[in-house]
Amino acid sequence: MPVHDWTRVDADVFHDSHNVWIAEIRNVLNAGLLPAGYYAMSEQHVGSYIADVLTLHSPSRKSPGRVPSGGLAVADAPPRVRRALALSSSARSRRKTLTVRHVSGHRIVALLEVVSPANKDRRQHVAEFVDKLVDAVSHGIHVLLVDLFPPGARDPQGMHGALWKSLGDTPERVPKNEPLTLSSYVADEPVKAYLEHLAVGDALPDMPLFLDVDYYINIPLETTYQRTWRGTPQPWRTMLGED
Repeated sequence: MPVHDWTRVDADVFHDSHNVWIAEIRNVLNAGLLPAGYYAMSEQHVGSYIADVLTLHSPSRKSPGRVPSGGLAVADAPPRVRRALALSSSARSRRKTLTVRHVSGHRIVALLEVVSPANKDRRQHVAEFVDKLVDAVSHGIHVLLVDLFPPGARDPQGMHGALWKSLGDTPERVPKNEPLTLSSYVADEPVKAYLEHLAVGDALPDMPLFLDVDYYINIPLETTYQRTWRGTPQPWRTMLGED
């Protein structure tokens, strides 16, 4: 199913679909996609930020010495995306080091964020959103960012570009013919990013969500998007383009 042009409807319409999509991804993760010892929760408040989907790690489980069942090792199966980036040495020197921290209780290892129009409608909102992700990565939390809106006046290189710039590096231009961006970040030293650009009308590829610097799972964005679309109210299906 092609990605729809969500700029054609009000922000509230996307917000409704956004909530359902997050729930679909949560259910898939908890139904066996995540390895044993991990689970996902939605709309969870954590410190100074709110994640759309948090992948939480049982406090009784130690960092694995091998890839858990269901995970993929980067060395054996690199993520199947078209672009892979790492922060430049100059950015690393400005940013110093990234520290992985273990909190009491359940340890957060990853989060997934779906960008909404409200994240882009003001410069302050862009800054707050990016600060949240920088805070997560700097604490060793891996991030998967889904941005189905093209760059605008307040994020001229898209949300990935805004995040990359905040991390201290120079973002590349977003392809004009593929203005939507999916980006997965590894909270490593240096920070690494796996990118896919796409256009309205393209199918969503699976994207890696890292659970450790060396292994990840693939998130089925397309199938969960399809399930979300099937429940979209008819007036908005018509406005967005019924398939």
